[in-house]
Amino acid sequence: MSNEPEVSRTVVTPTRVVIAVCLVAPFVAMLWVGSYAKTDPVFIGIPFFYWYQMAWVLISTALTMTAYKLWQRDQRARSSQKGGASQ
Repeated sequence: MSNEPEVSRTVVTPTRVVIAVCLVAPFVAMLWVGSYAKTDPVFIGIPFFYWYQMAWVLISTALTMTAYKLWQRDQRARSSQKGGASQ
């Protein structure tokens, strides 16, 4: 018998892929400046360049909250599969 500690491997699941997409999407949207470097369409007098970025503040908040809730659910599921042991 070996007394080596058990090594847990990272498992890629559909839930974790969705979490990654939720966290990466705002970065891609903001780093792709060519997609929003224009003034039209104007929304309530605000050029597109500005309101697009402000919209992403709200979208990023929603995506981060979604990723967090999915992560919590994933951790609870993993914990229950291990017999209720918490990490």
